[in-house]
Amino acid sequence: MNPNELDQKLSESKNEFHAHVKNLQNKITQELIKIDPQIELIEDPWERVDFKGAPGGGGITRAFRGDVIENAGVNTSMVYGEIDPEFAKKLGGTGTTMWAAGISLIIHPRNPRVPTVHANFRMIVAGEKFWFGGGADLTPFYPHPEDFTYFHDTWKRACAPYNCYEQMKKDCDKYFVNTHRSDPEKGAEMRGVSGIFFDHMNSGHFENDFKMVKDLSEHFIESYFPIVRKRKDEAYTEEDVDFQLHRRGRYVEFNLLHDRGTMFGLRTNGRTDSILISLPARAKFSYKYKPKPGSPHEEMMNYYFADGNK
Repeated sequence: MNPNELDQKLSESKNEFHAHVKNLQNKITQELIKIDPQIELIEDPWERVDFKGAPGGGGITRAFRGDVIENAGVNTSMVYGEIDPEFAKKLGGTGTTMWAAGISLIIHPRNPRVPTVHANFRMIVAGEKFWFGGGADLTPFYPHPEDFTYFHDTWKRACAPYNCYEQMKKDCDKYFVNTHRSDPEKGAEMRGVSGIFFDHMNSGHFENDFKMVKDLSEHFIESYFPIVRKRKDEAYTEEDVDFQLHRRGRYVEFNLLHDRGTMFGLRTNGRTDSILISLPARAKFSYKYKPKPGSPHEEMMNYYFADGNK
C-alpha cells in the first residue's frame, strides 16, 4: 500500500472504527440490562477542546448502578487535535497532533463471587504514525479456577486466527501488576488473573491489524457475561465482602499509579469523571492485610502471584 493509499485507508478506517466501538457499546449495554433488569443507566455525552483550545471531539459515557452490577462504566470516545508537546514526545508518534477512538469499560459486580472485568480497544494516529491497543483482564475475588480457565480459553480461541495469544497473554501478565508491591519470595503482585494486552501494535499490515482488533473486541461479551450469570446468585459471607473490598483497594492503586489509559485520558484533556469511572464504588485500605489461614481468600491470594491461568 503506497502512502497515498494508506492515507485514504486511514481516513476511511477512522470513521469505521468509531462506528464499530459505538455499536459494541450498545451491545454491551444491552447485556448489562439483561443481566440486571433494574439497572440504572446514566448516559452522558461530552465534548473536549484540544491543547490549543480548538474543538477536539468527545465521547459518550455510560455509567451503571444496579443490584447485580454495583457500578460500571462503558465509554466510547473519539478525540483529536493538538496535544501538549511534552506529552507528544512520550506518546511515540510524530508532531503534536493526534486522533484516537476506542471503547473502555469496567464492571464491578456487587457479589464478591463474581469477578470484576476490564477491557478496552483503541486506534491511535499520532502525526505520521498509527497503532492499535487494548485487551481484557479479569480480577476475581473468589477461587473459581474453572471460571479463570473459561476466560482465558475464550481469548485463546479469539486470538487463534491471528496467532497472537501467547504474546498478548505474556504482555498482560507483565502489565497489570502493582510493581510497587512485591513479595521477596513470590515477586510483584498482579491486579488479577490476567487476560490479553497489546499496545503500539502495528505489524505493517494495516488491514490485518484493523480486522484483528475489531474481531477481538467482539469476543468480550462471550468472555465475561456467562461467568456473571453462573455466579451472580451465589450466597456469600461478610468475609467474602471484606476480601473483595481489600482487593478493590489494590485495583485503585493500579489505576491511579500505573494505568496508561488513565494517564492518556488526563494528559489529553479527556473527561475526568469518565476516566475515573474505572474506580469501584466501594473499596478499602487494609494495613498489612492477611486473609485467614486455610480460607478461600488465602487460596485466592496465590493466584495474584502466579500467571493466573490455572
